[in-house]
Amino acid sequence: MSARRVAAAELAATLPSFAWLAVFFVVPTLLVFAVAFRPADPFGGVGPGWTLQSLRDLGNPSYPAIVWRTVWVSVATTVLCVLLAVPTAYAMARAPLRWRRPLLLLVIVPFWTSFLVRVFAWKTLLHPDGAVKGLLVALGVVSPEATLLYNVGAVLLVSVHTDLPFAILPIYAAAEKFDQRLIEAARDLGAGGWCAFRRVFLPGISRGVQNAVLMVLIPVLGSYVVPDIVGGTGSELLGNKIAQRVFVDRNLPLAGAVSIVLILAVLLPLLAVLALQRQTKRPAGRDAKERP
Repeated sequence: MSARRVAAAELAATLPSFAWLAVFFVVPTLLVFAVAFRPADPFGGVGPGWTLQSLRDLGNPSYPAIVWRTVWVSVATTVLCVLLAVPTAYAMARAPLRWRRPLLLLVIVPFWTSFLVRVFAWKTLLHPDGAVKGLLVALGVVSPEATLLYNVGAVLLVSVHTDLPFAILPIYAAAEKFDQRLIEAARDLGAGGWCAFRRVFLPGISRGVQNAVLMVLIPVLGSYVVPDIVGGTGSELLGNKIAQRVFVDRNLPLAGAVSIVLILAVLLPLLAVLALQRQTKRPAGRDAKERP
């Protein structure tokens, strides 16, 4: 088969994916950008003409604080999920073959329950009369006057619980394909357990870790259900502000302007991970070319 036919076949295979991205990502994103530069309609729509008023409204002192809270809650959730997912995936990959499927099933089981049900379950557990509060008070960890709900800590806890499977699955997929004999070889050459884990295992599953970062970070950046249910007014994220501007204030241009900030917050880590993956590919390709 000629190179031209191979290129045409590859293009035909990727066209559906490009069409999907164009219809469900590029076009909606362009519409959001366009709406952000239109004036607000008194009846909740979009008025005629073009204006920068919605972008000026982002200068409100409350928005920088919400942006910062969204960023650090998202990053903290991602870091905690990855720190919990890496040893979990390592143990699952090292488990006997007959135990791997049951362990994987335990990770997937939470998806059988509605996301809202899980969040409301946490609201019940963290309630002042809930089981968690009673246990912590009995152990003397918190005072009876302490509040576990309606704060950033509750948002972080519930976000980690709901998004942890999204970190475990891609890391486990990479860990399962990892050649465990490399760790044994490193141990035979004098490396300690932690050294072999850090210098051999982690680089070997780096692609899975990067995918886990994206799968956790991007949904948390746009989260609004968790802060709305278990967070208070001081725990609002950008997703909550977008929902308020759309459904309460009915100010679509301002919602579009806030969405632009959120889109940029999503695209920046995505581009960073793609650039990192491209860099990790280059040395291997260069070494392959240099081999006789």
